[in-house]
Amino acid sequence: MQGVHLARLLSVNVGLPREITWRGETVYTSVWKEPVQGRRLVRRLNIDGDAQGDLVGHGGEHRAVFVYQMDSYHYWQRELKRGDFTFGQFGENFTVEGLADSEVCVGDRYRIGGALFEVTQPRVTCYRVGIRMDEPRMAALLVAHHRPGFYFRVLEEGEVGAGDEIVKVTEGPERLTVDAVDALLYLPGPAQEDLERALRIPALSPGWKSSFEALLRQMTQPGSRTGNAGLASPDQIVTAVPGFRTLKVAGMDRESSSVVSLVLEPVDGRPLTVPLPGQFVVLRLRPKPDAPPVLRSYSLSGLPDAGRYRITIKQEPHGIASTYVSTQLRTGDVLDVSEPRGAFILQRAIFL
Repeated sequence: MQGVHLARLLSVNVGLPREITWRGETVYTSVWKEPVQGRRLVRRLNIDGDAQGDLVGHGGEHRAVFVYQMDSYHYWQRELKRGDFTFGQFGENFTVEGLADSEVCVGDRYRIGGALFEVTQPRVTCYRVGIRMDEPRMAALLVAHHRPGFYFRVLEEGEVGAGDEIVKVTEGPERLTVDAVDALLYLPGPAQEDLERALRIPALSPGWKSSFEALLRQMTQPGSRTGNAGLASPDQIVTAVPGFRTLKVAGMDRESSSVVSLVLEPVDGRPLTVPLPGQFVVLRLRPKPDAPPVLRSYSLSGLPDAGRYRITIKQEPHGIASTYVSTQLRTGDVLDVSEPRGAFILQRAIFL
C-alpha cells in the first residue's frame, strides 16, 4: 500500500528532564511535554529540544518518538470527567488525528513531513504518566483500557510540524495491530501462533521480542502455563514460591465496574523490596480452597515504596483469578505476594 493518507499531525511536543516533587517524592522526569511552534528536526534518537530523563526505561532508537491519538484524549476526558487536557498531556511527542491502536500495525511505515517513521512497539507505561496527569491510577488504566499509544523509530531524519499529513507508505508484515501486540503481553492466554507471528516482525523492538520469546518458552515447559507472565521470564513464575511474602489487603479502590486497585502492606511490618519502575509482582491465589492455587502476574501501579505495593486488576470474562479478586477479596484479607519481578529492568537491551 503506497501513499495512503490516514491521519494528520496535530501537535509536536517536546520537553527536557527536570525534578518534580510529587506526594513527598522527588522524581527526575521529562514527561512534561509542551507544544512547539513551527517545524522541528526529528533525529534518530530525539526531536530537537526533547530528551528523556530515564534512559533505561525510555528513549533509544526503537522508542525515539511516542505517539498518542486525539480519539484517546476524548476517551479519557469522558472516562476521567476532565476538561483540562493540553497537547502533550500523556507525555507524547506527536499528538495525532487518526492512527488508532486498533488499526496501526507494528512494522507500518509512515511519512510525516520530511521524515520517515516505523512503528516498533506499544508504549509500556510507567508511574510517571500518573504524575503528569495527577492521577496515580493512570499507568494501570492505560493498560486496563487498552489505549497504550505506540512508538516510532526514525528511519529518515527530517523536519515535521503541526498540520503535516501522515501518509502510510508501507504495511508491516503479519498485520498485528498495536492493541493486539499489547494484549499478547498483558492479557492472559496469548495464542502461541500469535506470539510466533509477532516474532516474525523485523520492526518489533528487541525488548518486546525478548518478552515474547520468554512467553513461548513458558508454554513449552510442563505445568508452567499459569497465566500471562507479562514481562517475566518463565523460570521466574515456576520457581516463584520461595520468594513469596504474606501481605495484607490494606485498601481496595474500585476504579470502574471491572477494574479494582489493591493496596498491599506487609503483615510482619518488615520493609518491602522497593520495585523498579515497570516491574510487577506475582500473586498466589486460592479461589477454591480445595483446588491448587493459581499464579497471576500484575503490574505495580503506584510509586516505588518500601511500605506498600499497589496493583490494578481488570476483571476478565471467565477469568478465575481476576473474578476472585473483584468479587470475593476484601480489605483485611491476606495474600501470598512475590518479590518484584521483571529482571529485564537490569538489562538495558530489554528496552531498546
